[in-house]
Amino acid sequence: MARTFEELVAEAESAPVEGWDFSWLRGRASEERPSWGYQRMMGERMARASAALDVQTGGGEVLAGVPVLPPLVAATESWPPNVARATRLLRPRGAVVVAAADEPPLPFADGAFDLVVSRHPVTVWWEETARVLRPGGTYFSQQVGPASVFELVEYFRGPQPREARRQRHPDDARLAAEAAGLEVTDVRLETLRTEFFDVGAVVYFLRKVVWMVPDFTVGQYRDRLRQLHERIQDDGPFTARTTRFLIEARRPA
Repeated sequence: MARTFEELVAEAESAPVEGWDFSWLRGRASEERPSWGYQRMMGERMARASAALDVQTGGGEVLAGVPVLPPLVAATESWPPNVARATRLLRPRGAVVVAAADEPPLPFADGAFDLVVSRHPVTVWWEETARVLRPGGTYFSQQVGPASVFELVEYFRGPQPREARRQRHPDDARLAAEAAGLEVTDVRLETLRTEFFDVGAVVYFLRKVVWMVPDFTVGQYRDRLRQLHERIQDDGPFTARTTRFLIEARRPA
């Protein structure tokens, strides 16, 4: 028997959202992955590094999955539940998790790392990134691209202005990196497919990725959620386009 709107929403509202693990959505949503394989590429660079920093590590899941870590590894995170989760995951691997705001300055000395990585950072402070990199060091990051999942954003918030659609464009990231004195060695952008199979998946996703619909609560959007539930039942999964870009930059020797 199909589950009711109230059952799906109540389950998603009660699900924990700390960390950056989306396994709760298994079977309820799908997201096409970029072709480059960020974690594998990050692992290759980690294996060659002597000191590495993971900025905005979330719950530490991506870093914890790297097979070989450098002798010195630090990670930053701002949200207290994620700091605790990341510490539990990364301490056994010898990595130090530092509670730090998602704004400058980074709590590290100049030239402290030969590798800085970040998966899906909220904001990149390019001058700070360049400062903590050693000469010859590398910044490597996968980021959310422009107008990502905007079909879902606009379902709740209506049409977004052109400047909102332009935000997080890799061309702007390249310019900002170069302005901070870094040499950009690689930029790639892909548009991918995301599907939500039930309204509970949408509720969970928006509770976890809070910047998509900043004022989202079930109470605020119950009518739109109910309409979406009926739409999915009648027409099948809600489909959106996800954008991701990869950027790698080097501090000149």
